[in-house]
Amino acid sequence: MTDALHVLAEEAPDSPDVVALIEASDAYSLERYPPEGHFGTDVAGLKSPDITFLVARRGGVAEGCGAMKWFADGTAELKRVFVSEAARGCGLGRRLMARLEALAAEHRVKRLYLETGPLNTEAVAMYRRLGYVECGPFWNHRHCRSDV
Repeated sequence: MTDALHVLAEEAPDSPDVVALIEASDAYSLERYPPEGHFGTDVAGLKSPDITFLVARRGGVAEGCGAMKWFADGTAELKRVFVSEAARGCGLGRRLMARLEALAAEHRVKRLYLETGPLNTEAVAMYRRLGYVECGPFWNHRHCRSDV
């Protein structure tokens, strides 16, 4: 299966279908972790001027998203990388990550952080395949990549 039909673009995170995608991401997290272990950035936070938010659409339907939070010290944090159940298995997560990493390279980011829990096994496996390694705590985050 290919994801050639997905169009990735910067969008605001508050359109109804994107909000539904973010809610699906929250539900996915809450199936694995207790509420106190869920730290997803809400829609209002994703609208911050220091965040770039990407949406992947197929046939106009939001099926994936990811965001980058930019820091003044030349680092950045990946946020809300998620692919809907209907779009999993077609490489969309890797494609979103490639676009986000390209943005980081354009901004000359020297270290890229992300946080994901160990029970997100598919995500952890993808991040490891992409070269991310566990790192010491940074604002309670656990994975980083410094060769972007």
